[in-house]
Amino acid sequence: MRNVMFYVMTILIWGSTWLAITFQLGRIDPMVSVTYRFSLAAVLLLLWCAVRRLPMRFTMGEHLAMAAQGFFLFALNYWLFYLAELHIASGLAAVIFSTVMVMNVVNGALFLKTPVDAKVVAGGALGLVGIGLVFRPELTSFHLGDSGAKGLLLCFAATYLASIGNILSARNQKAGLPVVQTNAFGMLYGALLMLGLSALLGRSFAFEMSTAYVGSLVYLAVFGSIVAFGCYLSLIGRIGADRAAYATLVFPVVALVISTVWEGYQWSGFAFSGVALILGGNLLLLNRKEAKKKPGPDCSVSSQPATKSPETMTA
Repeated sequence: MRNVMFYVMTILIWGSTWLAITFQLGRIDPMVSVTYRFSLAAVLLLLWCAVRRLPMRFTMGEHLAMAAQGFFLFALNYWLFYLAELHIASGLAAVIFSTVMVMNVVNGALFLKTPVDAKVVAGGALGLVGIGLVFRPELTSFHLGDSGAKGLLLCFAATYLASIGNILSARNQKAGLPVVQTNAFGMLYGALLMLGLSALLGRSFAFEMSTAYVGSLVYLAVFGSIVAFGCYLSLIGRIGADRAAYATLVFPVVALVISTVWEGYQWSGFAFSGVALILGGNLLLLNRKEAKKKPGPDCSVSSQPATKSPETMTA
């Protein structure tokens, strides 16, 4: 039941962040916006750790591991996604990000030596076809011009960095690092990296006091970063990076529902067929025996470390 709760929360929150990110684009440089987002998230999460008196002493090697996770998962990938959405539609960016599931399967096999589960591959294939049908208008109307090609490359690069971050998280949890503290320090190190790069590249640290910018910043920092990442990375430790990544095939559908309400999105037969395939793949992926699974980490801010040897690391 807890896995289902983590899964649903991840889908609902991240399904809404694609719209929230659009309010971050404009007058403020994307690199600076990412700096603001994860600086705020890191401060809030570190304060939470202090209030809850969670263990905060780690070795230099553990800090380096948390920093690596932060660089790939809380900094560089988001900067590239923000840049990509300046060149391509957010819907197409969501489609490309859905390929992180395939990347997680491949990277898990390469770096964690985990076997490839046939149900994960089959469920992922159904989901990717479904995503293609849902976003058929964006895919068919896309023209590979200079700007479009740049946006695609940025999206795929960002997705691959996110996948490496997923694998690093799985490795950190397997080593016994607790999710909440790892996220807190990872976001801090990611924010410091973005801060350093922004200063080095001469980016302006102007701040927009509009309701849209501040509201979206707070939402992305608190819910899109702290809550969603806590749940998602807990899922990685409990069910594996490949199965957890199936959420990326579902939250674009949530984004479409939001678009239906706020932007008047018109559903088509292709869209309904695509959603059916996504849900079918989701059912196939999650319908397996879980009797031998051990308790894992909790997104509800606990000091307990993740399970050190998750036997369901891949499926």
